Amino acid sequence: MIQFSEDKLNKVTEIISRYPDGKQKSALLPVLHLAQDTFGGWLDVPVMDYVATLLKIEPIEVYEVASFYSMYNLKPVGKYMFEVCQTGPCMVNGSDNIIDYIKQKLNIGVGETTTDGMFTLKTVECLGACGYAPMMQLGKSYREHLTKEKVDAIIEECRNNAGKNN
Repeated sequence: MIQFSEDKLNKVTEIISRYPDGKQKSALLPVLHLAQDTFGGWLDVPVMDYVATLLKIEPIEVYEVASFYSMYNLKPVGKYMFEVCQTGPCMVNGSDNIIDYIKQKLNIGVGETTTDGMFTLKTVECLGACGYAPMMQLGKSYREHLTKEKVDAIIEECRNNAGKNN
């Protein structure tokens, strides 16, 4: 059964309390982030149904939001997610080439995860760092002015970090 710990439930209550009575749906985005972080890095249907119950809204209202935003994952993802910007300024500066290189290097397509569960490749819309194109988000950090050599170094860095954390 899917359920937050007492600490996480307290966090949900605190998030909901930020909004006026009857407007608990406004807490949906931060509660979805909490759920995704808590339940394996992605939102499956039972998790989204649980969030709907907590917020006293219909499950479809959760599905609509979770499927709209690229920051929510609707299927399992790798330990490291490469979210490469594909908007105009990044494309003009070679993001298509970077995406193709990552696909070739990791032997995955966009939206896929490596067989070892280490890497997932996603393309996303503008990440708001157009002056640093091409770029991607990796966790909470931006990786900018990407080149094939920088991508190789990022992959190696992730593999080294994964080795240290096991």
